Amino acid sequence: MEDGVVQPSSRREIAKVAVIERHKRTGNVGLGLVEGFGFNRGATASTIAHDSHNLLVVGKNDKDMALAANKLAEVGGGVIVVKNGEILALVKLPIVGLMADKPLAETHKRMKRVSEAWDKIGCKMSSPFPTLILLALPVLPKLRVTDKGLIDTVNFEKVNLIRTG
Repeated sequence: MEDGVVQPSSRREIAKVAVIERHKRTGNVGLGLVEGFGFNRGATASTIAHDSHNLLVVGKNDKDMALAANKLAEVGGGVIVVKNGEILALVKLPIVGLMADKPLAETHKRMKRVSEAWDKIGCKMSSPFPTLILLALPVLPKLRVTDKGLIDTVNFEKVNLIRTG
């Protein structure tokens, strides 16, 4: 925490995570922290985020996270990687934010660029996408981030991101 603001940690490979409700315009945004991807800069976002397929954003700084989220909202969904205000890779998924309207070969080529871009922002996982899209799946134990907040799925309760006292 710095000046009362939660900050990600490069030393501990901790990144920020946000889940933004995108179907009913509720304004719901759930926030959390995630460890293990190895991101040391930039952000990634996806509208493939089981089960609700809300907008999931993981990153090291708010500006890149905002750019990633806003670009996906603009194009109707997809998967994106951003670093220092620059879009490194983008796969547009304009069919409900889950499916491409381009041929498989083209979509595969774009996803390969996303994978390469994850490396450029420091990802240490060989295949982070399955882990990424399950961060918001509230039927898996133990902690998950949903548009309602950080949820303890074992005890069925909302958890405060910051403990006080």
